[in-house]
Amino acid sequence: MKWRGQRESDEVEDRRGMRVGRGGIALGGGGLLLILLFSALTGTDPTQMIQIAEGVSQVGSGPAAESGPMGAPADETGKFAAVVLGSTEDVWNEVFAERGQQYQRPRLVLFSDAVSSACGTAQSAVGPFYCPGDSQVYLDLSFFHELERRFGAPGDFARAYVIAHEVGHHVQNLLGLSERVAKAQQRFSREQANELSVRLELQADCFAGVWGERANRERAWLEPGDVEAGLAAAAAIGDDTLQQKAGGAVQPESWTHGSSEMRVRWLKTGLRSGRMEDCDTFGSEF
Repeated sequence: MKWRGQRESDEVEDRRGMRVGRGGIALGGGGLLLILLFSALTGTDPTQMIQIAEGVSQVGSGPAAESGPMGAPADETGKFAAVVLGSTEDVWNEVFAERGQQYQRPRLVLFSDAVSSACGTAQSAVGPFYCPGDSQVYLDLSFFHELERRFGAPGDFARAYVIAHEVGHHVQNLLGLSERVAKAQQRFSREQANELSVRLELQADCFAGVWGERANRERAWLEPGDVEAGLAAAAAIGDDTLQQKAGGAVQPESWTHGSSEMRVRWLKTGLRSGRMEDCDTFGSEF
C-alpha cells in the first residue's frame, strides 16, 4: 500500500504503556459487546472463542478509562493506523453524505496489554474490537504481528482490513443495525441469535471492502498483492478455520463471525462494487 504521506486522522488516542486499574477482563473481538451478548444468550463453548481471549469475569463495571495523548503517533505502525483511519473517515463521510446523512467519526484507541472501555476492561489477547458504548475502536498494534505469525496473513492491506472491519461495526452502530440485532437476539432462539451475529460480522467485512474499493479509487494506493493479502486475512480468521486449528470439530451452530469462505466472499463483494447497498447480509442466503 502506498500509504506514506497520506492524511493522518487526529482521532487517535495513544494509551500504550498506560496501566489499567482493576476491573473485569472481558472477551471481545470484532465487537466486544456483541460477543458478550451472544455468549450470554447461547452459552457458547469457550473453545469456539479462540479468536478472542480466554476468561470472562465482570463487564460494564470496570474503571473509567484514562485518557492518552491525542493525535497521530510518531512511530511508523502508529502512523499507518492513523492514515488508515483517516481514509475511512474520508470514505464514510462521502458515503453518508450521498445518503443525506452526517458521518460521526470514531476514535481509535491504541493500547498495550489491557484497556478500559465503556464495554468493560479487556486484555490485548481479545484482539481489535469496537465498543458501541463509547463509539471507539480499540487496537493493540502487536496484533498486526500476531496476524502475520499466527494467522499467516502479512501485508499492509491485511492490517488495514482489520481496522476497516472494526470501523464497519461503527457504521452499523450509526445506522442502528447493531442495536436492532442485539434486541432481536433476545427474542430469538440460540440458533437464530447465532445467525444474526454471523450476518452482522459478515456485513462489517463487506463494509471493509466498500472502504477498500472507494479509497483505492480516490488514492490509487493499492499495489499488486494487496487485495490478496486482505482476502488471506479474512480467510485466516474464519470460524471454521479457527476451530480446525484448535483441534476441534467444525460446528457451524457455534460460529460468531462466519466461515472463511463467507468472510472472503463478503469482503470481495464490497471490494468489487464499493456500494454499501450491496452489503445486505441479512437479506442474502449463505
